[in-house]
Amino acid sequence: MLDVKAECENVKMTMLQVGEVSRKLGLNPQTLYFYERIGLIPPPHRTESGYRLFSQEDVDRLTFITHTKSMGLSLDDIREILAAKEGKSPTCQTVHDCLLKKARAIEETIQQLQILHDELVPLINHCHQNIECQDCSSPNEACAVNDDPRYEFQKACSSWQGNTAKTPQTN
Repeated sequence: MLDVKAECENVKMTMLQVGEVSRKLGLNPQTLYFYERIGLIPPPHRTESGYRLFSQEDVDRLTFITHTKSMGLSLDDIREILAAKEGKSPTCQTVHDCLLKKARAIEETIQQLQILHDELVPLINHCHQNIECQDCSSPNEACAVNDDPRYEFQKACSSWQGNTAKTPQTN
């Protein structure tokens, strides 16, 4: 005869409470509740007192969610992949489309960051020359980036930081 009580005790030993899961995965406990609320994870088992208990399968699913989110996938993308994984949609096509969309977005971001980098390097060099210049003003004085033809970038940065940059004088 199967000892139901002993079986339940064995299951409880392999189950983890919210705090244990959150520490193990480096997640805020509220994140676990949120994922449950939006349906990314199924409702976990509960103790008689109402505490959530997560199985190893739940922890594996949360690990997958955490990993794919760290790769930049949105929660909607992750939901699609999980649905595909569970056979609720065409697996290969869904995952392929989702990952291809993400790869294209990453390529676009890389291009935008490269443009920003290319704009920053000359400004950094200009500031560095002013710092190194023995005859120039003190390195502690305001940087005269507006002497550089790329002043519009500095003006935009100042505006973004809440400062008002003076418009360069034209002769």
